[in-house]
Amino acid sequence: MTMSSNQSMPASFGEMAFGGGTPRKAFFTALVVGTILTMINHGDVLLAGAFPPVWKMVLTYCVPYCVTTWGAICGKRMIMGSLPDQPSSARS
Repeated sequence: MTMSSNQSMPASFGEMAFGGGTPRKAFFTALVVGTILTMINHGDVLLAGAFPPVWKMVLTYCVPYCVTTWGAICGKRMIMGSLPDQPSSARS
């Protein structure tokens, strides 16, 4: 990839994943979506007074966090124009 003099180096994966408010957005999304999924997937167990396996509860919150983070990274890459699989009409 050749950069012109007015372009800066593309952000690293870590900068995109952990910068620009991404963790905060992902946390709140995971909190809301994870809670809804917990009630859908484990509500019967919780209402019966039992507790589902901890690993299932952790995954229920981790999946929306990871999906939100990945979506933010893809969005940032699209804005920066660094996605290799962009359709030619989307490139400027």
